[in-house]
Amino acid sequence: MPEKKNEVIHAALLGAGTVGGGLYRLVKKMKKEIPHRIGCELDIKKVLVRDASKPRKGIDESVLTDNWDEILNDKDIQIVIELMGGTSLAKAHIIDALNAGKHVVTANKDLLAQHGEEIFAAARENNCDIQFEAAVAGAIPIIRPLMQNMAGDNITEIMGIVNGTTNYILTMMTEEKMSYSEALKIAQEKGYAESDPASDVEGLDAARKLAIMAQLIYHTNVTFEDVYKEGITAIMPDDIRYTGELGYVIKLVGITKLTEGKVEARVHPIMLKKDHPLASVRKSFNAIFVKGEAMDEAMFMGRGAGSMPTASAVLGDVLDVMRNIRMGCCGRVQVENYRDIPVKPIDETKNNYFIRMKVEDRPGVLAEIANVLGDNKVGIANVSQKDTRDGVADLLFIIEEVKESHMVEACCAMRGLDCVYSIANVIRVY
Repeated sequence: MPEKKNEVIHAALLGAGTVGGGLYRLVKKMKKEIPHRIGCELDIKKVLVRDASKPRKGIDESVLTDNWDEILNDKDIQIVIELMGGTSLAKAHIIDALNAGKHVVTANKDLLAQHGEEIFAAARENNCDIQFEAAVAGAIPIIRPLMQNMAGDNITEIMGIVNGTTNYILTMMTEEKMSYSEALKIAQEKGYAESDPASDVEGLDAARKLAIMAQLIYHTNVTFEDVYKEGITAIMPDDIRYTGELGYVIKLVGITKLTEGKVEARVHPIMLKKDHPLASVRKSFNAIFVKGEAMDEAMFMGRGAGSMPTASAVLGDVLDVMRNIRMGCCGRVQVENYRDIPVKPIDETKNNYFIRMKVEDRPGVLAEIANVLGDNKVGIANVSQKDTRDGVADLLFIIEEVKESHMVEACCAMRGLDCVYSIANVIRVY
């Protein structure tokens, strides 16, 4: 008997950079496997690049194009895979593709964190699939579990280490006793950090990912601008050492939860007890810790970035769309923000806090500081005095849960005391 010829589904790839090139290689590698898993072949018919005359290593030159209309007007192309990055042009191409009835897979966290609601609406209106598993945590499956596996539960909180660069830096500071600058330099040498690391170390990358997850679980519009962002550049070796002695580790964590009818969405360093599941996530690994009313707790962990891990998540999305096309059931899982829940300002959130300050080493100092804290409705859970040198002592406080605004006011008042030389750091405690 002649061999049965498989159906072919054609796709276009936008971008041939690190992830786009990785995806193209992965599709070639999986060419014989895909028909067995999906029941049809996948063909990358076109690859959109800035300059089609420039060869791309590993990519057939015949598929390169710098003309978007060649893809948009090709009725054979059913899936558009957006890996070009940026927001303006990527958004225009995605909206055009959806309006043309083409399904979209993207890894563009910047775009979804800013314009997700508009893109999701276009997908719904055109009954198209929009898949974006790789936009939040690379190869770690979290989008599909939140949208499908956990759809029967109310998710009450997500905590995520969703930036491998900062986690690597904090791990090196903790385990190798490095300064922030020393750890950053090694992260850059190993390729974990960019030459300009601001997006990572200032919490911007993590904030984009958190905004996307907050939309999915609360079905309300949460954008990158709504997320409070605080990075790790102020974390000093003394913070690492003292918090370790108290039984904590410091991680850059994104947190979203509902409190008092508002969405909390914030990214900042936080002290976690050493027995918390996220506390053991080391180096460049990412992890997302989810709490639900019915499911209780679950954690997803793995590589959150990199060419091939991200490409694998993208290809998983593409294969899912192919299954839907074959079964005629596209657009069945959609993102819809049917609620209008306000985002809580950081000043209204409540936390425990760690305070490290430099104070005059003399009797009565603790009493003066305690009075100021009490006047500002701030309670002390624990206090200890550490290194004393040349008449200056390190004073450490663990503060009972209090509203952020009261903590800020108390710190302002303490800075006005003659006995307080500096408030070296204030870190939230989980």
